[in-house]
Amino acid sequence: MLRTLHIRDFVIVEQTEIHFGPGFTVFSGETGAGKSILVDALALTLGERGDASMLREGATRADITAVFDMPKSLHAWLAEREIDADDELSLRRVIDAQGRSRAYINGTPATVAQLRELGDSLVDIHGQHAHQSLMRPDAQRDLLDAHGGHGDLRHAVAQAWKQWRALARQLEFAEKDAESLAADRDRLQWQVDELDQLNLGPDEWDSLQSEHTRLSHSQSLLDGASQILEALDGEGDSAHHRLTAANQRIQQMLRHDPGLKGVHDELESARIAISEAVSDLNNYVSRVDLDPKRLADVEARLGLVFETARKFRTEPDALCELRESLHAELAALQAAGDIDALRAQAVAAQTQYDAAAAKLTAARRKVAKDLGKQVTLAMQTLAMQGGRFEPTLAASAPSAHGSEQVEFLVAGHAGTTPRPLAKVASGGELSRISLALSVIASRAARVPTLIFDEVDSGVGGAVAEAVGKLLRELGERHQVLCVTHLPQVAACANNQFLVAKAESRGTTRSSIEELDASARVEEIARMLGGAKLTATTREHAREMLEGFGQPAS
Repeated sequence: MLRTLHIRDFVIVEQTEIHFGPGFTVFSGETGAGKSILVDALALTLGERGDASMLREGATRADITAVFDMPKSLHAWLAEREIDADDELSLRRVIDAQGRSRAYINGTPATVAQLRELGDSLVDIHGQHAHQSLMRPDAQRDLLDAHGGHGDLRHAVAQAWKQWRALARQLEFAEKDAESLAADRDRLQWQVDELDQLNLGPDEWDSLQSEHTRLSHSQSLLDGASQILEALDGEGDSAHHRLTAANQRIQQMLRHDPGLKGVHDELESARIAISEAVSDLNNYVSRVDLDPKRLADVEARLGLVFETARKFRTEPDALCELRESLHAELAALQAAGDIDALRAQAVAAQTQYDAAAAKLTAARRKVAKDLGKQVTLAMQTLAMQGGRFEPTLAASAPSAHGSEQVEFLVAGHAGTTPRPLAKVASGGELSRISLALSVIASRAARVPTLIFDEVDSGVGGAVAEAVGKLLRELGERHQVLCVTHLPQVAACANNQFLVAKAESRGTTRSSIEELDASARVEEIARMLGGAKLTATTREHAREMLEGFGQPAS
């Protein structure tokens, strides 16, 4: 449920904070006062698009925050995105003068897409022009599916369609270009064979270069190592001999001056280091291999790698990656060229689509029958006695939306044949049917808050009273917010807010206040009789409120 809506510097609203309760709440006021602006502001926090034109004149940014009760179903969603979850869920949207937008969920920066995703679980908005969308076949199909909760079935059909069409296009391409594919396949096969024959290992190129350098300098490496060994530990005046003599001398000197202990330790360390170096060099000399044959083999291998790289116009160290890439490309071409296998896959994908579409069709037929009964019943209370509403399903070419076209048929009066809604319904009838559909579809909605933005336009009198009763009944199961001009609808509400506008210092401002019992009488009297209030209109307003169990004073 929506608890609070805070608006600052949005269109003509300077600053307001509205606290909401359960049940059926209406917003009334003169035309242009800003009633629908409240709905637009809330829609921004639910992920609707926004721009700099929404800022109040002279403001640097618009800031809207909506606070909801925290649905248990959203705890996992928030935890997955590392957003704190408490008793409240706060959605905030900020738009600056450059049109840049920022979004926050419980104070954590978020994306507009995330706001939109949360909004689908929190609020359902029925706009004042919703009846116009009923003229479109796709809107009729979407409404039927929404009422039936066919989201999973629709997704399965769309995915099956996508897979089927992709395979069908691939098959068509393969059949048209079989000759070209064969030529490409032969070219790739030759290239792959060439690289497979070379069979260059992932690290072989670096290893070959290193080995070639060592083998081609084996003699100089051996000579250099021998010369160093002679200098370090050869017969005669070697470094090891001198250090040993120096160490012996320093030991004698230590008897007279212990302060030379550090020098003694350093000389001993140097002597040990030379001994270890001599040992390592001896091992190295024993391993150095003067192998002309191996050198020739390595040079031949390097030459083959160079030649192959030149042929493929790439660097030697890129040949391994090229080999893998060509293998993958060849496999794809071979799969594309296997027309029989592709045809079998396409048939299997079509079968899967047909099965998914059949399930959706069966679900739609069941829901269409139920929806037709409910809307027909509602029409009897909306000045369309004897009228009928029949959602029909006509077979059509397969598509991502299924294998049928949904069309709403309506008979406005008894004894008439139902015809397409777009052709026979008048503006008033269309508005009333749209309202009935909205209310009935919302009965099955799982979202806690429903908003109706002047969906009662085009009706009046007893029909308006029936509309108010429908919305009040809906308010027993949901939190219902409604923008209305009709006193009959407003009188049915549990709560009422007045939206007004006024000029101050040459600027128009909109304000909103919750009405108490006496103020509701005044406002409904205004809605009944216009700006000039009389005792008669006030008495009529009081009777309307009391007729719906509302206090009036």
